[in-house]
Amino acid sequence: MRLRITAKRVRREGLNLNGTEKMARILAKRPYAPGVHGPTGRTRTTDFGKQLREKQRAKLVYGVMEKQFRNTFDKATNMKGDTGENLVRLLELRLDNVVFRAGFAKTRAAARQIVSHVHVDVNGKSVNIPSYMVKPGDVVSIRPSKRTHKIWKAFLESNPKVEPLSWITSDLKDLTAKVTSVPAGDELKQIFDPKPIVEFYSR
Repeated sequence: MRLRITAKRVRREGLNLNGTEKMARILAKRPYAPGVHGPTGRTRTTDFGKQLREKQRAKLVYGVMEKQFRNTFDKATNMKGDTGENLVRLLELRLDNVVFRAGFAKTRAAARQIVSHVHVDVNGKSVNIPSYMVKPGDVVSIRPSKRTHKIWKAFLESNPKVEPLSWITSDLKDLTAKVTSVPAGDELKQIFDPKPIVEFYSR
């Protein structure tokens, strides 16, 4: 089971959680939370509510269920440095996210499906686990046996482009990407704030 980003959830958060044009149009048309009260609805949010909301946003953005998200947080707390930054860094290094960041998929949900359907190799070996943690130096590529599949033919014909990142180098024509380092600095900034998440689990 995976968290799905729906129009209702996007409106509830007031954020384009997957960055698609469809959700952007929905937010522009109805920039308020769903419900019978419409745009006039008002709710008072407690500190706990704010912390919970940020956690839910993070889980929705990366498509991670609670148990796996908590395990990732626990791992982040055992690392040196800022726990919030460590959490985002670990989420970014998930294989499904790397496939998305490399430009092989338009959304993380699509990237997760690509990985689950055994389309991806890591260092020449097949990996079908979306939560697999990629390391600097790893080469992520679309399996040679899958490149004749219609989705990759259509992908290459679409003249794909990717947003440049300092920690990933992508060759979209060759369907290959290399993780050169770990994300840091501004590349760790997301549409959610990790600090309240740390506070939520530290209660």
